Amino acid sequence: MINKKKLSFDTKFELMRFTVAILIAIGLSFVTILIVSHEPLLALRKLFLGPVESFRRFGNVVELAITLSFAGLAVAIMFSANQFNMGAEGAFFASAGVAAMFSLALPLPPVLAPLFAIIVGGITGAIICVIPAWIKMKWGASELVSSLMLNYVFYYLTKYFAFTKFKDPNCGFVGTFKIPEAAKLAKIVPHTRIHAGLIILVFVVIATIFFMKKTRWGYNLIQTGQNPHFAKYVGINTGIVIAYSQIVGGFVAGMGGAVEVLGMYNRFQWKELPGYGFDGIVVAIMAKNKPQYVPLAAFFLAYLRIGADKMATATDVTSEMISIIQGVIIMLVAAQAFLSHRRQKMLVKEVSKNV
Repeated sequence: MINKKKLSFDTKFELMRFTVAILIAIGLSFVTILIVSHEPLLALRKLFLGPVESFRRFGNVVELAITLSFAGLAVAIMFSANQFNMGAEGAFFASAGVAAMFSLALPLPPVLAPLFAIIVGGITGAIICVIPAWIKMKWGASELVSSLMLNYVFYYLTKYFAFTKFKDPNCGFVGTFKIPEAAKLAKIVPHTRIHAGLIILVFVVIATIFFMKKTRWGYNLIQTGQNPHFAKYVGINTGIVIAYSQIVGGFVAGMGGAVEVLGMYNRFQWKELPGYGFDGIVVAIMAKNKPQYVPLAAFFLAYLRIGADKMATATDVTSEMISIIQGVIIMLVAAQAFLSHRRQKMLVKEVSKNV
């Protein structure tokens, strides 16, 4: 009962803290827009109301939120084990390419084609993300550095195979042959590009929550992340935990890359790393590594991104304005001291109620 009350208090406080961080960030953005723009009111309206001005544009928010949710879940799982693995970026890119190439190399009937392509993409992501963990356990190298460097290794490997072995010579730009229709994810909302990846995401979120909260493996993962010395003391094999946290997180990232290319593209045509892995870090930080909050954080970030694009096309304020909001929110949410005095007062008040 005490744990439930504490959980309720922590949830309320974090919600309040996140709301305050958002309001401060929006306030700073408002001041900045007033200074730099000749049409500040229009800019603010496009930023905050632009995504809901049309059903199609709101669909863009949901489409981007699907991708950001996969990235956020992957990073949240890995960060929960206190492993700062940046491999989700390379996993997203490589898995998208591998899923497209698998669909071209092995045509399968509908349902089976996207299912196996997504599984193969997930396996690709798992392999990519577990390598830095293995290097750390074997030689003590920083997983942060090794994962950042490996991102480019898999980036160039994927580009080589995709744009040499599977390149479409009749395409007007550099890209693979068209992905078979049987392998593509179906659109589920008319007049938008919202695809069946949304349904897959719902199952992945539920599975991640169950894994983290209801299984021994999830408990060991969280304990290892919070206090590895205590975890070792109580008999948890932290090396194994670190390894499977990267495998699971990488698998989710790989699924995200596969879902993105099969749901949003006719062919694999990415020329650069998409940045989704780094966006996943932003989402995970905002969600405090809690999988149940990742879709909300992803939707919030996607809404701001689409609003910023609308603002940039309709006014004299560039879309980089979103970086101010994003940076301030991350800084405040990640800062443990932010509103710590307020938390103490709330805790005293909560305890006095129950005495």
